[in-house]
Amino acid sequence: MDQKTLKSIPSVSGNRHVYHCGTLTYGKAGLAMLFAFLLWGDFCFTLMEAVVPSILPLKFKDLGAPNWLMGVFLTTVPGGLSMVMGPWVSFKSDRFRSRWGRRIPFIVLTMPFLCISLALMGWSDDLTGILRQWSPALCEHAPATTTIGLIALFLAMFKFFDCFVNSVFWYLFNDVVPPEFLGRFMGAFRIVGIAAGALYNWFIFKYAESHMREIFIGVAILYFIGFSMMCLFVKEGQYPPLEGETDNENKGWGGLRTFFKESFSHRFYWFRFACAAFGTIAGSIKIFDIFFNREMGLTLDQIGKMSAVTSVVVMVAIVVMASFVDRWHPLRLTVYAAVFGLIGTLVTGVWLFVTLPGDYFFWISLGGGLAGILLSAIVAVAGLPCDMRLFPKSRFGQFCSAQGLFRHVCNLASGIAAGLFIDVMKWLYHGSDFAYRFNFAWSFVFNAIAVWFLVLVYLEWLRLGGDSHFHPPAPWSPKGVEEMPITSTIGPQSKWLKLSFFFFDGVMLLSVLCTPFMMWWMHSNHATFAFKWYGLLVLPLSILAWWCWIVLRKSICKDIAAAHEGKSLRNGIPHHGVLLLVGSKYLLLFGIWIVEVVVSVSMDMETGALAFGITRVVTNFLLLGAIWLLCRIERGYSTRIDINLSVSEDDEFNEKSPVTA
Repeated sequence: MDQKTLKSIPSVSGNRHVYHCGTLTYGKAGLAMLFAFLLWGDFCFTLMEAVVPSILPLKFKDLGAPNWLMGVFLTTVPGGLSMVMGPWVSFKSDRFRSRWGRRIPFIVLTMPFLCISLALMGWSDDLTGILRQWSPALCEHAPATTTIGLIALFLAMFKFFDCFVNSVFWYLFNDVVPPEFLGRFMGAFRIVGIAAGALYNWFIFKYAESHMREIFIGVAILYFIGFSMMCLFVKEGQYPPLEGETDNENKGWGGLRTFFKESFSHRFYWFRFACAAFGTIAGSIKIFDIFFNREMGLTLDQIGKMSAVTSVVVMVAIVVMASFVDRWHPLRLTVYAAVFGLIGTLVTGVWLFVTLPGDYFFWISLGGGLAGILLSAIVAVAGLPCDMRLFPKSRFGQFCSAQGLFRHVCNLASGIAAGLFIDVMKWLYHGSDFAYRFNFAWSFVFNAIAVWFLVLVYLEWLRLGGDSHFHPPAPWSPKGVEEMPITSTIGPQSKWLKLSFFFFDGVMLLSVLCTPFMMWWMHSNHATFAFKWYGLLVLPLSILAWWCWIVLRKSICKDIAAAHEGKSLRNGIPHHGVLLLVGSKYLLLFGIWIVEVVVSVSMDMETGALAFGITRVVTNFLLLGAIWLLCRIERGYSTRIDINLSVSEDDEFNEKSPVTA
């Protein structure tokens, strides 16, 4: 059986309700059972993965561990283990063949040890007392030191065995779910994962400091039972031998050479891996986000409820938005959302200049999260389908692990570096937790680099065929690429672009029209400082941003008209999908901006009111810059309008020239 059998095909009997994935065949009931057990496994997996990064930072801080040491234990050591184990596990599982499949055996054999190490972390305080009774030498050290050492040991054990499960679990979906259901499955998968996270944040996280032992032990038991059920009832099919390899090329040093030769054979993959690497560096600061929220006056209960509410609403939004991932292409969604996402990261720097009471900050943060809920939902679904569209199916685990290798290498340094960054900021602020407000600076710098590489991925994808003709580069194939199914997508649509322009019209125009009313209100409340600078700075810049938007919109509309007439375009036409979501998001955020200014003036914080005003103007200019950049990215490729980007049935793949490195 060749690789083409992995593509979903009609049944021999002609029954439209029979679906295939390789040698696996499902009816409606079988497909429902498959989804049910995979999603049940995801529920248990999400709870298991949530407890360690959310609770251990609090435990380490309570024990007096410095920030750099937390970075070592929580990012550097796990990253080092994953860097070594992840590629090996992924490479071997792609090539492993057994009566139970190529993924499930790796999960079953390591799962008991993972659960034991997770439970032992919960017993760390009790074990410290027992060890101090058995070994008088330990009494020379503080109990906290012994507990930190035990947690570090059990955490290393947990991460070692987690490398097996956390690698192959994600690859299992691509092997057992029929291709035509992957988008819908990932939507359901995200819903279940978010629901599990929401339940954890709402009901369990508030007990993180008082009932750590019970939480760790309970999750370990649930995970063991739940994943065992999944492994028992989910069956893998038979896999064909890999194309272009001999046994000697996937064993020992030969396997190592094959891994690097194939995985790093094309600049397209290099760009993708570099994007993941810098995204990981940016994310290494997230372990300190909880301390930022507490610095802003939130309680653990508020933090948990804010995450839970946002997660539940995202879960509902996914039901609506999941189908658009395939229609608009997950890579395009990821690129567009990442470009606009930099704006949100940068403007959080406003909290360096403003401090609102915790209750106000809670509602403002919650409102900000809910305003962009549709965009958050579609981004949450697009991640894994994006890699499924970009990486070769026959070596999906291998390429995911190569990407993971970049991530883990960066984790080795970024965990310590992020901790040292926070420690330096705390030293500059004389030990104050105000230092955690600089988390955004770290995230923005490295996310900006990640977005740059992601844009290069998108440009290379367009060059290699884009929506209609892209196939992953494959040096092991005589054709130079690995054939994969082409899924039809929807290109830029003029009517939806005009609707998105309407949203941005509202954002820019309201910034101009509302500012005089805000100034009148400030004058009435004797906020002379804020009134003065809104007149001298905020209002003129808002007018300038509005004018720049009019120019940019006219330029895009001219290209749309040229595309309708079949003429060449001056720049490019951005896709309407993410523009619609971003435009609606910032239109809703405008109301939150008004609340921020009113609260600041009411509390005699005129500097804060000015900071919010300047942030609004900066946001408008950044939105313009993002749209202009997307037009330039699409230049030369988005030459048509109001069509579906698909391949006709008579388009022969063999007529295309092979892709070279």
